[in-house]
Amino acid sequence: MKRLSLIVMTTIIFMASPLWAAFNTYEFEDPEKKERFGKLINELRCTVCQNQTIADSNADLAKDLRDKVYVMVQEGQNEEQIKTFLVDRFSDFVLYRPPVNRSTYLLWIGPFVLLIIAFIFLLVQIRKRNQTVSTVIDPQQHARIETLLSQQAKDNKDD
Repeated sequence: MKRLSLIVMTTIIFMASPLWAAFNTYEFEDPEKKERFGKLINELRCTVCQNQTIADSNADLAKDLRDKVYVMVQEGQNEEQIKTFLVDRFSDFVLYRPPVNRSTYLLWIGPFVLLIIAFIFLLVQIRKRNQTVSTVIDPQQHARIETLLSQQAKDNKDD
């Protein structure tokens, strides 16, 4: 019983440990600024973490970026100015929705091209499967088949 309670307590501690992580709380006088800050930190990618926003990441860089975004929002800068500032330093990678330009065409068009290629491949495979292979029967085989069929028909009449 002691072993079971130890396992349960250990599990609870490990499950609750993310709740103990230190999160910065940001004070806002204007609810519009708070909303803009929340939107921005959920649209910006942490360049250190694997596919996390700076809102979700606990990396030091993400904390620094949250702090910088907070300061810029408090200074009254709009979303475009903040995004431009970050893109200048980290490239379009920092944005979860990168703009459509020459360097991102493959990113935006690539999935559609792959889908079209897969569709064409599927059509070709279906057509190959549906094509009937025409077999050429020489006259001797044809005559033998006719004889067998007529003999079977004759046998069926006799029964």
